[in-house]
Amino acid sequence: MDLTGLVAIVTGGASGIGAATAALLEQRGATVAVFDRTATDRHDSYVVDVTDDATVVAGVAAVAERHGRIDILVNNAGIGAGGGVEENDDAEWHRVLDVNVLGVTRLTRAALPWLKASPAASIVNTCSVVANTGLVNRALYSASKGAVLALTRAMAADLVKDGVRVNCVSPGTAATPWVDRLLAESDDPEAARAALTARQPIGRLVTADEIANAIAYLASPLAASTTGTELPVDGGLHAIRVF
Repeated sequence: MDLTGLVAIVTGGASGIGAATAALLEQRGATVAVFDRTATDRHDSYVVDVTDDATVVAGVAAVAERHGRIDILVNNAGIGAGGGVEENDDAEWHRVLDVNVLGVTRLTRAALPWLKASPAASIVNTCSVVANTGLVNRALYSASKGAVLALTRAMAADLVKDGVRVNCVSPGTAATPWVDRLLAESDDPEAARAALTARQPIGRLVTADEIANAIAYLASPLAASTTGTELPVDGGLHAIRVF
């Protein structure tokens, strides 16, 4: 119960990686506030859109008022995008960057006064294997997650003297409802799933629980000397080849 007494915010916490993370942090003793565009009956739930600064500020203020502290921020909310650099218009670029990059900025900015007051402050951002590994038809998504990786390291440098640790996890393709929806929209869902599985050196997709465990490690005071770090949870995709 290494998180006993700590208060955590998890964005995008209604499903997938966010839901698994919220559940695990709670199991390990944290009080968890879930931010999502849709309410959930699990945990302490707030309707927050990370692209809307007013709802972000209001959500953070409500958590702080209710619990008196904020110790952990998991910036997990994000959206995907397919296609090469020429296949998305300016509006789509702005939409994805607004969620994936500025969403991290808005939440961190709002929570920072409370995090700086915490004796065990930690920010964990959900990045992606595409921040370091070039995959086909992922130009916009890769750009957004590359920015998250750079932002993680810059925030870690800025905040280390304030006692706020900043790290990120970089999942590979995960078995989540979001991926299921993307596959369902493809011309041949079964072939698309087989292709995603085949490119994972471990021979299967990453699970949400595996990613949640990595996030919980980075969030924990047991990792007090870990900051500015990217932790891949990608089945070896970025580092090894088995062919």
